[in-house]
Amino acid sequence: MAVCIAVIAKENYPLYIRSVPTQNELKFHYTVHTSLDVVEEKISAVGKSLGDQRELYLGLLYPTEDYKVYGYVTNSKVKFVIVVDSSNTSLRDNEIRSMFRKLHNSFTDVMCNPFHNPGDQIQSKAFDGIVSGMMVQTG
Repeated sequence: MAVCIAVIAKENYPLYIRSVPTQNELKFHYTVHTSLDVVEEKISAVGKSLGDQRELYLGLLYPTEDYKVYGYVTNSKVKFVIVVDSSNTSLRDNEIRSMFRKLHNSFTDVMCNPFHNPGDQIQSKAFDGIVSGMMVQTG
């Protein structure tokens, strides 16, 4: 499962970042922000080609020694980044896709809340619960 999940706004500032274990939080912030360059590169490559414009899943952005970083972009250019432990070889591409789909659905629910201002940090307990279910359980 995921060790870090991030939601990044269209203007590239974090709306939500959660990581497990919490002592590596700064490392995950760095990993997420470095992945944004790859996300922008992939978005511009898709824009130039006449491929399927509805494909939101960007796939593996880049692997590091310890982690694999996956990306997803909504139609409104909000980016989701999931960091997975490289030692987890049993996680397949379709499972990552379903995690992003679930995350996107939960994000849509947050945005549909009339008391949430778009652009503010996400502080929904329901969204937090979905993310917690996707995170690696330590302990």
